[in-house]
Amino acid sequence: MVHATAANDGAATTLHPARVEPLAVLPVFLRLNGKSALVAGGSDAAAWKAELLHAAGARVEVHAAILSEAMAALVAEGRAVRAGASWRDATLGAFAVAVADLDPPEAEAFAAAARRAGVAANVIDQPALCAFQFGSIVNRSPVVVGISTDGAAPVLGQAIRRRIETLLPRHLAAWGALAGRIRQRVAALRPSAAERRRFWETFAERAFTATGGPEEGAWPDARPGTEGGSVTLVGAGPGDPEYLTLKGMRALQSADVILFDDLVSPELLELARREAKRMLVGKRGGRESCRQEEINALMLRFARQGKRVVRLKAGDPSVFGRAGEEIAALEAAGIPVRVVPGITTASALAAGLNTSLTHRDAAQAVRFVTGHSRQGVLPDTIDWRSVADPATTTVFYMGGRTAPEIATRLLGAGMAPTTPVVIAANVSRANERRWSGPLAELADGMAAIGHDDPVLIGIGRVFAPRAVAAPVVPCPAYAAG
Repeated sequence: MVHATAANDGAATTLHPARVEPLAVLPVFLRLNGKSALVAGGSDAAAWKAELLHAAGARVEVHAAILSEAMAALVAEGRAVRAGASWRDATLGAFAVAVADLDPPEAEAFAAAARRAGVAANVIDQPALCAFQFGSIVNRSPVVVGISTDGAAPVLGQAIRRRIETLLPRHLAAWGALAGRIRQRVAALRPSAAERRRFWETFAERAFTATGGPEEGAWPDARPGTEGGSVTLVGAGPGDPEYLTLKGMRALQSADVILFDDLVSPELLELARREAKRMLVGKRGGRESCRQEEINALMLRFARQGKRVVRLKAGDPSVFGRAGEEIAALEAAGIPVRVVPGITTASALAAGLNTSLTHRDAAQAVRFVTGHSRQGVLPDTIDWRSVADPATTTVFYMGGRTAPEIATRLLGAGMAPTTPVVIAANVSRANERRWSGPLAELADGMAAIGHDDPVLIGIGRVFAPRAVAAPVVPCPAYAAG
């Protein structure tokens, strides 16, 4: 779209690109604190509009012959005043806004009277008579988000509101209030527009990545150079990007640097902030990879530069993710660190199988066991008699290459050869595939699955409905999703 201007003397027309595409309505935010608002009609719909007007600080006058239970409650609570039986008894020009829920003939008369009085009016469910619309609201006051579909699709507007509700943390309200309190102080301490912009960008990112509202006394001076770096360990989940948590997504969208594992899916990285530096620091058995000391050094280096670092780990950071080593290194260096948990792969395996890892009749405990040690073999500290407990569901992580020995050890510890087993490769991804069968055939199942992809081995009676001997099968549910 272009905007055309022409001089009166017949000069050639000059075309300028439009800065704003056409708008169905103009989104504006109206201050009503201390002003009067008229509500004509006593229905539940009118009561909801009266409640919104009161929440915005308006003095609400209700003119209706009959009040619904909801409207009567508002009047009884003092959030509205019943001022008459008909809007015709009111002086419309005395109100900042007017709202009505009336039958068509009376509604048309109301809208016409409001226009003559110069008052913006809304007639519920009659868009042609409305001077303004309410739309859907996401309330994090002083942060308020309004959504309009120009009356064309109210249900779509509500669906959009629900999605925004999930993205905006509740504590955003406290950060918004703090911004209002310190705005003048920031302007005084940071005379440069560039400095103020950097400060408010950091402030906004902190508001989204914080686990709650600002701490008492936080951001007291707004001095330049006081924003230090930090590290967030984020669980990426098992592979499907939709398993990423909301907190994890917020951390990714505020990151300056992302250090990600080899098992993190490319689709998940697409959710990150576009400007963030991405560095692969993956560790895979039997392949060239970064040493843990190198990863620790990278996190420290970037954090000391004032960067917001996200260490993105497959699954959950606290389950075989070496989070303990990284947290210890960061805390020893005085770097702020926090952890955002993720869905561990065993949970995704159970969900994909429609299976519960515990069951009153089959398993009263769950055990996650690593399938290899620092040396790449089974740890010599595993209590195999305990692992072989038939009342426990056991899931081996990173046990692909040690699967034959796992079977031998469990059988030697007394576990029944017929115990159900499920092997899954690439859990929750489009190319997930599974093998199922008895413990005695675990080695054969692992050979069929292969060692090229990360696998999980589930052992226990809870897998019995899914562990009928079968060849390797793909998982169309994930492939289609």
